[in-house]
Amino acid sequence: MKLIVGLGNPGERYQKTRHNIGFMVVEQFLKDFESAKKTVWANEIKFKSDIVEFTWQPKHGVIEKVVLAKPKTYMNNSGLAVSLLTTYYKLPPSDMWIIHDELDLPLGSMKIRLGGSSAGQNGVDSIINTLKTDKFWRFRMGIGVSHDHNTIGKHMIDKAEDYVLGSFSGNQKSKASALIKRGAKAIATALEEGLDKAMNRFNTK
Repeated sequence: MKLIVGLGNPGERYQKTRHNIGFMVVEQFLKDFESAKKTVWANEIKFKSDIVEFTWQPKHGVIEKVVLAKPKTYMNNSGLAVSLLTTYYKLPPSDMWIIHDELDLPLGSMKIRLGGSSAGQNGVDSIINTLKTDKFWRFRMGIGVSHDHNTIGKHMIDKAEDYVLGSFSGNQKSKASALIKRGAKAIATALEEGLDKAMNRFNTK
């Protein structure tokens, strides 16, 4: 079984913000997954999340149950929803994939990795602190931009908070759209062929 969690903030106000790219990627993945096209997100109060459950049948290999989740706890408390989900499904952290925005990567880039620090991403930080481990998979979706030859990151936190809660604008929209589609394909590849293949194919060099 795999638990795939997109991070973001609930509500219309945040729907199209950079911080919600994790939501956007899992939503795109669900749209692309043919047998789930008529599936709708269910508001599961016990998980403090919207979730979808389905089975994934790879071309080679065994059927696997997949749970997609979008926490409704707001980004800074993502760990609460994730803890409720992993406890209920009795999942080890290594079977959990977190899809989230990453300021320290330029817009359009992506890195899949196991473990490591939160790099200032508050949702990931909350998950690490709640689960007491960093050994889960992250799909890090780059939303950073160059500013005076530096990427906006945690070292520019005042501007960063405004930036992540803003919407993609201008020529960023096409890059963001392409990244969302790549993220969805990366999830499908990881389910179909494994995470190593997904890293080789989708990690930005």
